[in-house]
Amino acid sequence: MSPHAADTHDLIRVVGARENNLKDVSVELPKRRLTVFTGVSGSGKSSLVFATIAAESQRMINETYSSFVQGFMPSQARPDVDVLEGLTTAIIVDQERMGSDPRSTVGTATDANAMLRILFSRLGDPHVGPPQAFSFNVASISGAGAVTTTKGGREVKERRSFSVLGGMCPRCEGRGAVNDIDLTALYDASKSLNEGALTIPGYSMEGWYGRIYRGCGWFDPDKPIADYSKRELDALLHQEATKIKVDGVNLTYLGLIPQIQKSFLSKDREAMQPHVRAFVDRAVTFTTCPECAGTRLTEAARSSKVGGISIADACAMQISDLAAWAHGLDEPSVAPLLRNLRDLLDSFVGIGLGYLSLDRPSGTLSGGEAQRTKMIRHLGSSLTDVTYVFDEPTIGLHPHDIQRMNELLLRLRDKGNTVLVVEHKPEAIAIADHVVDLGPRAGSAGGEIVFEGTVEGLRASDTLTGRHLDDRVALKPQVRTATEHLEIRGADTHNLQDVDVDVPLGVLTVVTGVAGSGKSSLIHGAMAKREGVVVVDQGAIKGSRRSNPATYTGLLEPIRKAFAKANGVKPALFSANSEGACPHCNGAGTIVTDLGPMATVTSTCEVCEGRRFSADVLDYTFGGRSIADVLDLPVSEAVAFFSDGDARLPAAHKILTHLADVRLGYVTLGQPLSTLSGGERQRIKLATRMGEKGGTYVLDEPTTGLHLADVEQLLALLDRLVDAGKSVVVIEHHQAVMAHADWIIDLGPGAGHDGGRVVFEGTPADLVADRSTLTGQHLAAYVAGA
Repeated sequence: MSPHAADTHDLIRVVGARENNLKDVSVELPKRRLTVFTGVSGSGKSSLVFATIAAESQRMINETYSSFVQGFMPSQARPDVDVLEGLTTAIIVDQERMGSDPRSTVGTATDANAMLRILFSRLGDPHVGPPQAFSFNVASISGAGAVTTTKGGREVKERRSFSVLGGMCPRCEGRGAVNDIDLTALYDASKSLNEGALTIPGYSMEGWYGRIYRGCGWFDPDKPIADYSKRELDALLHQEATKIKVDGVNLTYLGLIPQIQKSFLSKDREAMQPHVRAFVDRAVTFTTCPECAGTRLTEAARSSKVGGISIADACAMQISDLAAWAHGLDEPSVAPLLRNLRDLLDSFVGIGLGYLSLDRPSGTLSGGEAQRTKMIRHLGSSLTDVTYVFDEPTIGLHPHDIQRMNELLLRLRDKGNTVLVVEHKPEAIAIADHVVDLGPRAGSAGGEIVFEGTVEGLRASDTLTGRHLDDRVALKPQVRTATEHLEIRGADTHNLQDVDVDVPLGVLTVVTGVAGSGKSSLIHGAMAKREGVVVVDQGAIKGSRRSNPATYTGLLEPIRKAFAKANGVKPALFSANSEGACPHCNGAGTIVTDLGPMATVTSTCEVCEGRRFSADVLDYTFGGRSIADVLDLPVSEAVAFFSDGDARLPAAHKILTHLADVRLGYVTLGQPLSTLSGGERQRIKLATRMGEKGGTYVLDEPTTGLHLADVEQLLALLDRLVDAGKSVVVIEHHQAVMAHADWIIDLGPGAGHDGGRVVFEGTPADLVADRSTLTGQHLAAYVAGA
């Protein structure tokens, strides 16, 4: 009997994909199977999976809405591909950090807080009000007044009143912390405003601020601030938003302190630019709100309890403990709500995030934790025949936790879904039903499918991934000896339990342990702020189309100056974001045509042909090349170009060498950061920080996004840093880095309140011989295969 026509669509067909560096890629992916995409960082995995398959699926779903609704949605251009068939609804679970708004917590980002608020509004004793009475994002307000309405053709005045009962603490406005601003960090009182008294980033008298302060009339901009009267100083510091007119232009004046609270303190610290973060750290001290003790809630919301627990207590509990509390409640009147709450909390525990608490700010989650938090809402979903797309779901996971992640991916597949995973870890590649290997290399040397088939077939193939799939780094026969030690005493950040540890200097130290055991709390909390310590964290580089490796690393600065000096003109001419920009596309290189609800059309600028600079700027050369030619150079060629001859430029050569050291030789200097993968951005950050002066480098999971073949190069780079007299401390789960270490500090034994203790200190060989910890057991199994 021939199969039903509807049962024949069991493949996703891609024909002629050309997004980013893809070279006319064609592939057929089996539905309802787990397909893993492998290949070096920058080989085109994300371009195929995210920018082609997932993007087209989401675009086509958006097109099912009316034009009116589409007008409110982000418009997406069709990916550069000839044919895409057999697509199903794509749900993307990526590594992007969750919103860094200080009001966003793990509880608000999931449905947990919403369910708890309803639970406490129904069962809380004493009863204090509706669900919003337990929300720290809703303020209590009330008002009354006369309202004019028309009834029967006559105007009638009625008195109306309203009130909203919210749970927001009135003192800290639901933030849990109050701030105190150091005025000496805002201005130099001995100077006048016109002499540059203000020391706040971006507050210059040349721009709008100068026009406002000179024209407001409340103080003399030529008088030193120390000589201001009480009224003048109050106007400068505390004046509320006031409309003023300066030179016929309507402007708004706002005092320095409310302006800082509005522009700086409304953002999460981690999301700030480095110089703004340094200013905030210098000028503002944050203390726990004395009124709500950091819970963000009113006294009434904290007084209502269920089973002896208030909503503030529930949000502060470790989620694994909160799940046990929820299972202990038996209340038939809210049975469906309780069932959903228990399922949600159990999902947190099952996915390995039971050590978090619901009041944890979502901006403080690592990339891996954020990705797993996003997974939770899909685990209990009844949807089937959906395509789930994951971007390295094993990031930030200990080998012990990777096994649990694998089980979750298989569970999603077994419900009848298509699971597409971009991954580097061999343990995650091993569970694939189908493997697509891209390469052979990265950037312009990649973008092709070099293998397609089973894991066993990949292992036998001669591709870069196939050759390195069974790589094992052996323990070093001899380890370095520490020159001195950095003492950490009584560390108690987050879940650390009064930890005392000596971190050896002059060697390669690896800090490890299961996710949530306290590694980052120990190193970032106790080491990062010390003098001479350079930290390369997991914070994402925000990349627009106008930012590129040359601008981010500071490389463009010496290049612009060299071009200006060689040609006797201004350096600003050699910036596509300044005076040198093509007048037609304003230096973007592309023209974007907005067609309302239709897909936005992006076309290469006809005037500059995508080179971004005006024609007269391209006439100026340095070392025989124009500025556009230089930005088109890959890092590997640029290193040679700036090393000798007419184009010798030591300042640029030094930065380029750092980029080459982190295996980014294939990236062009002008490639937009928005087109780089997460792993590539992480390594650009590492290269940038390597140029800073410091005796100790702290690297937070530098293997993120690295292919198996590139891990060797990273180990060689770490060795070079140590041999040059630096101390290197690495927070890492990758067993190759552990095996290569001179000293290991293992935290645990578990996560959350089951962790926070040092369970092992010593050499990797001692850890393998000891096997008393989870890390020791996994490392022993790893090196046994070396």
